[in-house]
Amino acid sequence: MTKPYRVLVVVDREYGQRPTALTQEGPVWVVDTPANRAVAQQIWDAEPNRSHLQGITIFKFPKDGSPEDILVNELDTIDLHHGPFSANPPYTELDVIGTAITPRLRTELGQFGLDDFQETPHGFRAVRPIPKDDATASDGNGGDLAP
Repeated sequence: MTKPYRVLVVVDREYGQRPTALTQEGPVWVVDTPANRAVAQQIWDAEPNRSHLQGITIFKFPKDGSPEDILVNELDTIDLHHGPFSANPPYTELDVIGTAITPRLRTELGQFGLDDFQETPHGFRAVRPIPKDDATASDGNGGDLAP
C-alpha cells in the first residue's frame, strides 16, 4: 500500500521550534513570523539541498487575518506545489496546526477533494482519496516528475 503524501500547514504564529520534527513527516508550510522564520532558517542551513517537496516553506499572511483566513488564502498555492500538476502522486492528506476545522474550511478544502476530516490535538487532518489515475505530473519543461 502506498504511504499517503502528507503536507503539513502551520498557521500558529508562535509555533517556534516544533516545525523541526514535522519535516520528518512531509513538506511543511509555516506562517512567516520571527519565531517561525528562525526555525525555518535553521532547517535551511542544516539541509540546504532539500526541495520544496521535502522541506519547509514559509509564507506571508495578512497580519489581521485569523488562522482560518490564513489557511484559506494559502490553499491554492499549496495545491499548486503539491497537487496533480506538480507531484505524482499528489498529496492526499493535509495536516493543519493552529486552527480547528470549521464549516467554512470544510467547504474550502472540499474544492480540492479533501472531504474526510479528523480532529487532532493541535488542529485537524483533511484527507482525500489516493488518485486512481496513473497520469504523470509534468515538470513544466516537457519532462515527467519522478514519484
